[in-house]
Amino acid sequence: MSGTVSSWILSSARNSIAFPGKGRWYSICIPNRNKIKWKLLFSKTPPYPSGSCGSAPPLSLQQAFRHTSTEEEHFSFQLSPSQINDILRAGELSHRPLAAGGRGGSSVLRFESNQLASNSPIEDRRSAATCLQTAGMMFGVFDGHAGPACAQAVSQRLLHYIAVSLLSRSSLEQIELAVEAMRPLQPLLQCHGHPGDPQCPEVAARYFDNLRVYWQHLLDLDTEPGLSPEEAMVSAFKRLDSDISLEVQAPQENELMRNIALQVAFSGATACVAHVDGVHLHVANTGDCRAVLGVREEDGTWSTLPLTRDHNACDESEIRRLKREHPSSEEKTLFVNDRLLGILMPSRAFGDVQLKWSKELQHSILENSCDTEALNIYQYVPPNYHTPPYLTAEPEVTYHKLRSKDKFLVIASDGLWEMLSNEKVVKLVAGHLSELHVQKPQLTFKKPINLGYMHNLLLERKSRGLASLDQNTATHLIRHAIGSNEYGEVDQEKLTAMLTLPEDLARMYRDDITVTVVYFDSETIDSYYRSN
Repeated sequence: MSGTVSSWILSSARNSIAFPGKGRWYSICIPNRNKIKWKLLFSKTPPYPSGSCGSAPPLSLQQAFRHTSTEEEHFSFQLSPSQINDILRAGELSHRPLAAGGRGGSSVLRFESNQLASNSPIEDRRSAATCLQTAGMMFGVFDGHAGPACAQAVSQRLLHYIAVSLLSRSSLEQIELAVEAMRPLQPLLQCHGHPGDPQCPEVAARYFDNLRVYWQHLLDLDTEPGLSPEEAMVSAFKRLDSDISLEVQAPQENELMRNIALQVAFSGATACVAHVDGVHLHVANTGDCRAVLGVREEDGTWSTLPLTRDHNACDESEIRRLKREHPSSEEKTLFVNDRLLGILMPSRAFGDVQLKWSKELQHSILENSCDTEALNIYQYVPPNYHTPPYLTAEPEVTYHKLRSKDKFLVIASDGLWEMLSNEKVVKLVAGHLSELHVQKPQLTFKKPINLGYMHNLLLERKSRGLASLDQNTATHLIRHAIGSNEYGEVDQEKLTAMLTLPEDLARMYRDDITVTVVYFDSETIDSYYRSN
């Protein structure tokens, strides 16, 4: 990107209506005499306190280099390479599980994750955990809209709901007896992520109480040995969304608790969660996050295997589903301008009770609430709102039996997929792996080892370019997503411009981006097939 193009970005923003064409949160068009006002509904309040598994975003270095408005007089797109790296790498996370993970050893070799904000605060969340009372690991990416509250709550809670759903009846009975006897509970999950802010004790207690009600419900089902992984994931998604809806309807004397419940229910989030147990991979998806498998064929080429489909107006099966669920008189109003009821891009999501409740229930809840404007809750009922619910959190679950040629899984919010195709993402990850392997320095040392010799090794390593190479593959993907030119190469000037765009402009050019890359252990997968 040239300086002229950078200037064009700024001037075009100052002289035109800032309408983000790729936005996926609410945008309400309100005619007002001679002009159009776009009310962008995203929260400016601090993010909801994080729980044990949902990773709250780290303090953003990007804030230090980002302009607050396009109206600033002295506007500059200048960042040094080290500043660019600091911003891009601020949210990095990686973990290598112990070999004793799943049955016969973990098929997950390691995972790497990162995220980059466009909204302020960022509305994406991510989670990763090892199951302690069953086998396997779980990875989740959650894309919030109309504020971060719903994505934050879902990232904290959903993996626990799935973990409970996977337990056998006898295990459920044991944890219920332990709670009744007030004995300490064995943890369900070991969570991997950035430590978040301390969770409000009252909120944590409520979340636990509702999780307990859920496992009591599973006990009442009287199923043995328990739910299948597919059934467990569907049940967990639906139950959590139901709890989010019921929590805001329950009488609340505590104002903080009521406000949190309101913000969670009236914002929304899409979710994509993968559960890996040995060679068994299940991916549950609600909305337009995406999971893609990178496959290395026998001839050394790479292929792409999508494990999800986007739930939105571009998907014919989603359009047919909604038409089946509503009267024929609403066929032309279900999707307006490629948005559900002209409002929301994804057709499945957690929260968003504005598209699930009756008008009467919405009015009743908001009428008795405190200042909804202060909570960034916009009271708006779309035209042609006749037969709710129009939105569901029920996921589609895909099962895939891992093969030794399945090398990695990429789960990401739609901020990545808007910039890069499935094939391009797999190609970038594969190329990055090869580059890291080629540039990895030899670990053999000549003797005797002295400071001069080590200095020469470091210079050699730097000359190979390893010092400037992203070690985290998720960072590598984000760098290319926002900085690639028409030739697929990272343009430093474009990268700088995209990172320094002010808050009132950034959302026009990119969304929040969250990426998790899970690498599989081919040897463990091979050993499974040899032993079976």
